[in-house]
Amino acid sequence: MEDRPLKLIDLGYVCELYREFAGELAAVGKAQREYAESMKARMTPQLDDLEAEITYLLLRATEPAAVMELGTFHGWSTSWILSALRDNGSGHLHSFDMIDNVVRNVPHDLAGGRWTFVQGDIRNTLDQVPVDTGYLFVDAAHNSRFARWYLDNLFPRVPSGIPVSVHDVFHFRTTLPLHEGKVVVRWLKEKRVPFFTPSRAKAHADYEALNKLRDELGLAPIRGAGDNPMIYFTMPSLSATA
Repeated sequence: MEDRPLKLIDLGYVCELYREFAGELAAVGKAQREYAESMKARMTPQLDDLEAEITYLLLRATEPAAVMELGTFHGWSTSWILSALRDNGSGHLHSFDMIDNVVRNVPHDLAGGRWTFVQGDIRNTLDQVPVDTGYLFVDAAHNSRFARWYLDNLFPRVPSGIPVSVHDVFHFRTTLPLHEGKVVVRWLKEKRVPFFTPSRAKAHADYEALNKLRDELGLAPIRGAGDNPMIYFTMPSLSATA
């Protein structure tokens, strides 16, 4: 697997992307609000506004040929990712989950020609992860045991230098005991990999700065403020840091 150029994901870079894609982001936000309203009896959105938008922005900026999504639930994150690939005009999403609610929920116009859903335990379907994954999105089981598994088995299968996002890490200022987030944050510290989070609890100044920028750009709320507990980082070269 060929290494990709490293790009630091930080507040400055994220703000640049908000300004660059503000118009398209506003259109997607409107569509997502309407989608959530139409699906409210069948879907519970999981991503908060900032983390959904940042995911979209990073996908627009990096234009990956392949995206891996681990954990779909009702399809809220899936629809954001597919919207970015549609707006890029290229790219294919490979989603993995044990339940298939998402298949019934994702709009056909987003899914058509750019989405593959793989049902089953990822520990049994690991061979279907694209070797050319250009963005890795993780929002599945949030326990420490599963986190250790995917750090050891999934992460080495994707290229270094790609953006990675892991959900539900910082609902509070610190990670919780026996939680996925604690394991991932420790792993990043060991690898000396910085991460970015828009978490209201963990990084309140960045959270406020991004919401102020959203207001300046005229971006309307989608779900509301929220915790935004996701973290973003660039996949390190594991062979060099192991």
